[in-house]
Amino acid sequence: MQNLEFSGYHQPVLAAAVLDALQPKAGGLYLDATVGGGGHTALLLSAAPTCRVVAIDQDPMALAAAQEFLRPFGDRVQFWQGNFADFRVTEPMFDGILADLGVSSAQLDRGDRGFSFRFDAPLDMRMNPNQSLTAATVINHYSEQDLADIFYEYGEERFSRRIARYIVARRPLHTTQELAQLVARTLKSSPRQRIHPATRVFQALRIYVNRELEVLDQFLALSPHWLVPQGRLAIISFHSLEDRRVKQAWRQTPLLTALNRKPIVADDTEVASNPRSRSAKLRIAARTFA
Repeated sequence: MQNLEFSGYHQPVLAAAVLDALQPKAGGLYLDATVGGGGHTALLLSAAPTCRVVAIDQDPMALAAAQEFLRPFGDRVQFWQGNFADFRVTEPMFDGILADLGVSSAQLDRGDRGFSFRFDAPLDMRMNPNQSLTAATVINHYSEQDLADIFYEYGEERFSRRIARYIVARRPLHTTQELAQLVARTLKSSPRQRIHPATRVFQALRIYVNRELEVLDQFLALSPHWLVPQGRLAIISFHSLEDRRVKQAWRQTPLLTALNRKPIVADDTEVASNPRSRSAKLRIAARTFA
């Protein structure tokens, strides 16, 4: 296996579990549906010296970073820019498929993208910067009822109506810090609270702006058809809305057999070295002969 040097941007979560799940083999063809910084793809290419990977990402900046990071592997990796729900193949061809859902470390650490309230940035949150809808449009132009529904449905925020009412009364809001501070004042959170009070609102906005659950449903319907018999599908989710969808979709298709009843999670050592892995949940399925 090639010796890999991972930066914070490329640190792949649940790396050993992913390799064990996909079992990359010589000459195999794999799909990384969310290549991000390229960490998981590098692991696959290093584990089986003659395997190949098709690497997808809708974020052109993430794809450019992955192309640079994966340059040593040459033509063993093929890149495709777009949403994984829009990817198409005409016949079963992949020995393994991986989807690491959610926002990459590179996106979170780019303050100008507006994904995190750690930076004061425009309310953007678009994974694909070419799309028109931004978080600012939602916050400043949607009705109070629509905002409350978004916060509740996609963020499971129980104070969604109160937050929506305060936002409508005080908008326009232009930056991540403005929104985060308003939500914090609205909820009057305890200093001992484990997560920032705006966490669920930011999650809800990001999911809504990027249609994450809608495109995940499309991917879950399509991806089993892309696998060869006994091919493996591994999905890493980061919140219950995603994990629940994966589990339910796999129960309803005869094309897949789930290989783990409970999701695989990171141990304390990995969480200490890579905090993003704290909420990661890995589910694995195998393609049947149906």
